[in-house]
Amino acid sequence: MRKVNLLCVITKLELGGAQTQLLSLLKNIDQNRFNLFLFTAQNGLLNDEVSRCTGLTFYRSDYLDRPINPLKDALALVEIFRFIKKYKIDIVHTHSSKAGIVGRWAAALAGVKLIIHTVHGWSFNDFQPSLARRIFIGLERFNATFTDKIIVVSDHDKKKGLSHRIGRELQYCLIHYGVDEPLFKTKDPAIRGELGIAAGDLVVGTVSCFKPQKALEDFLELAFLICQTLPRTKFLVVGDGALRKKIEKRISDHGLQTNVVLTGWRRDIPRVLSAMDVFVLTSLWEGMPIAAIEAMAAGLPVFATHTGGVSEIVKDGKTGGLVPCQDMTFMLQKIIPLLENEALRKQVGQNARESVSDRFKVEDMIKKTEYLYARSLEEDPRTHAH
Repeated sequence: MRKVNLLCVITKLELGGAQTQLLSLLKNIDQNRFNLFLFTAQNGLLNDEVSRCTGLTFYRSDYLDRPINPLKDALALVEIFRFIKKYKIDIVHTHSSKAGIVGRWAAALAGVKLIIHTVHGWSFNDFQPSLARRIFIGLERFNATFTDKIIVVSDHDKKKGLSHRIGRELQYCLIHYGVDEPLFKTKDPAIRGELGIAAGDLVVGTVSCFKPQKALEDFLELAFLICQTLPRTKFLVVGDGALRKKIEKRISDHGLQTNVVLTGWRRDIPRVLSAMDVFVLTSLWEGMPIAAIEAMAAGLPVFATHTGGVSEIVKDGKTGGLVPCQDMTFMLQKIIPLLENEALRKQVGQNARESVSDRFKVEDMIKKTEYLYARSLEEDPRTHAH
């Protein structure tokens, strides 16, 4: 029996949950059963790492990009269509919103046997203008009509999709993110010194792209409030992005220059997490934030805004806490007791680690994805879509 030709399409290889999981899939999937192909944008922070994956045909497009551009999007669609035909692709598996639209259209036009899309958070949210939100919901509904399987990474996203009449329940499959847990269990005492943080300092941290969704201005507001009570607390912000200058100005406005450390992008997230005492996520919307899962695997209490699937992992008072979006005063009230009580902080962190240890394994994510591919290929294409 010949191997299955699997094409994954993702808009851009940044440092994010979708990209991290795709990279895990490409590195660990059974290459005795699958020939691997990847189609993505020309530039991306993970491009070099992905190019070193063995057995992968890696195509970087000049046209696929996140901003909407009808001409470039049409050209990207044609590129993907030709790629599918050239390599006789059996499965197209799309990740991220733009790739999920363009990639699935190309796959349908090319008559691919199996079309799968993973929702890493829906393309629509409550903070969009109403017209844009309606357009994206309409596109998701339309795309679902020729999608065989819709993978979600949280129950929340399944419920949200069905509540907006996107696809049918039989199309949905829950596959949790996978974390290489042993990597997050080791503490590195040297990392604090590298980052200019004293051994005895309390450290509140986050891992985030600098974009509006992540609401890092709220994180800095929280930092300012914490410093009123615990002025020597340090705040570690791992990431970068388009809003960096705005973030730097906000740090200056709050007088936090000696408290906040901006690390830029890092590829040693387990080491950096080991420098933290508490992890915070201030997002306005999320699917299932892998940063929170990794922080919990590292034994950190996690405090997050109540968005998306985060409530499926963060249990208020047990593994951290949840607050409404943008309510940093409430977040402060939840975090201060842990910063002031080391024993309580360690207990909550241990609860967090135990709560994710069996639910978010890389090997489980790979096995479930491979099984979905095999089972779905045996079915009549688009049986569940019509």
